[in-house]
Amino acid sequence: MYNGNFKAAFSSLRTNKWRSSMTMLGIVLGVSSVMTILSLGEGLKQQVVGQINSQSNNVLTVRSGKLVTSTDKSEQINLLAFLSASTLTTKDYEAIAGLPSVESAAPINFVTNTASGENGEINNIYVIGTSPTLLDITGQKINYGSFFTPEETGDNVAIIGTDIAELLFGRLNPVGATLNISGKDFTVRGVLAPSKGGLLSIAETNYNSAIIIPMPAAESITGGQTNILQILAQPKKPNPKQAIQDITNKLTVIHGTQNFSVLQQYQLQGLANSVIDTVTRFISGIAAIALLVGGIGIMDIMLVSVSERIREIGIRKALGATNRQILAQFLTEGLMLTLGGGLVGVGLAYLIYAALRIYTNIQPVITSEVIFLSVGICVIVGLVFSTAPALKAARKNPIDALRGE
Repeated sequence: MYNGNFKAAFSSLRTNKWRSSMTMLGIVLGVSSVMTILSLGEGLKQQVVGQINSQSNNVLTVRSGKLVTSTDKSEQINLLAFLSASTLTTKDYEAIAGLPSVESAAPINFVTNTASGENGEINNIYVIGTSPTLLDITGQKINYGSFFTPEETGDNVAIIGTDIAELLFGRLNPVGATLNISGKDFTVRGVLAPSKGGLLSIAETNYNSAIIIPMPAAESITGGQTNILQILAQPKKPNPKQAIQDITNKLTVIHGTQNFSVLQQYQLQGLANSVIDTVTRFISGIAAIALLVGGIGIMDIMLVSVSERIREIGIRKALGATNRQILAQFLTEGLMLTLGGGLVGVGLAYLIYAALRIYTNIQPVITSEVIFLSVGICVIVGLVFSTAPALKAARKNPIDALRGE
């Protein structure tokens, strides 16, 4: 019986090729959009986790706001605090660096700016103001030249990522060349090794596209203003509890309240995953509207198909077909439409995936769970939106159906 239903459904869809193709278009776009967004989210999470893990295991991250709220059973992530403006200052960094339980510390001061070099200009890039200890704390490597030393923190020197080297100078090793940031000339001191993990923790930038300069130089660019997004701290002991307590106590005294968070690596990963998951779900929900529109289109076309095939339904019922058999026939037809669109959508998503990996620095990841979810949604859409037309066909009175055209 099922084989016959599939044959009948295939024959009907083949008879109206263009109509069937246009009906599947909404499903195709919906599935490919959802898969692409989910794969981008998964790829971003893996990049963030890879970047965080590249640091020493006991590196602590101090960020503004109460990002994590501990309860008796679990830790809750506060996304609103993550989006709030930073209240960290240079004084906070100096206080952390001076604690007996802290081996070293590095501020991450961000400056949105424009940089120019031999090959032209780049707008709206992130310039990072930090200390010489950043390299050791993050575990980042230098391909050419070297990182600036404590003696050079007062100089206009810069460490650049591989993408910046290529874009501004057209070569991999521009050590000794000059770049201009906000009207000030900086000498390229070193070039960072390519980074597999894209994000600098969760600090909204990329090592490969970063320009790193000493903290005083960053402050001079902004007229003495600081935008310290986070402070990295490396405890002296493998167990960071004492360092966490000392940092918390010190900053509470400075701020007068605990309006900051001292995060361990697992908490930082949880925060990053939570942020990415929230954004991915939101955008995926918008993309899934295309699936809803596609499902409504399938229901409309199926209702038209039922109206066009009233006589066929009447003849089948007169020959002994039951309501269940008629219902199964039209449900099968709806399922074939959605599954066909879903499979084409999966194929389109893989083409987008390949294009992003080949032509961009974005590294999406398509998992088996994403594929199964997409196919499962197609089955649900097919069943839900084909039910009304199938019930209408199954409930047709055979005498009335034979009279109709």
